[in-house]
Amino acid sequence: MREIIKTAKAPAAVGPYSQAVKVSCGTVVFVSMMIPLNPETKEVVGRTGGEQCKQAMDNLAQVLRAAGADLSKIVKTTIFLVDLDDFGAVNEMYATYFDTDPPARATVEVSRLPLGAKVGIEAVAFL
Repeated sequence: MREIIKTAKAPAAVGPYSQAVKVSCGTVVFVSMMIPLNPETKEVVGRTGGEQCKQAMDNLAQVLRAAGADLSKIVKTTIFLVDLDDFGAVNEMYATYFDTDPPARATVEVSRLPLGAKVGIEAVAFL
């Protein structure tokens, strides 16, 4: 159902993501951008980009569970950073969520995120 696409005829991934992911399935889940909000307190958690990435990924995982999926079903993510200097710390934390064959990914710097968050992550997954 999920096939990692790798080719030497295009630049190799420079982080924990795949060049592309091919999916053969009937149900797709589009997860809205998750920011590092604690679901109980409704407050932004974490001071560093890495800490905020962890909470955003944990939130994303909970939404996927509610949809009947999990992180292994993600085929594409987009990471939004207020400061691209956080890329290394976010990359390091993000990598811990994918043992092998991470999804395709884009990372972009944005001027602001809701509630003053430094990190936001959205995903596309399959069931």
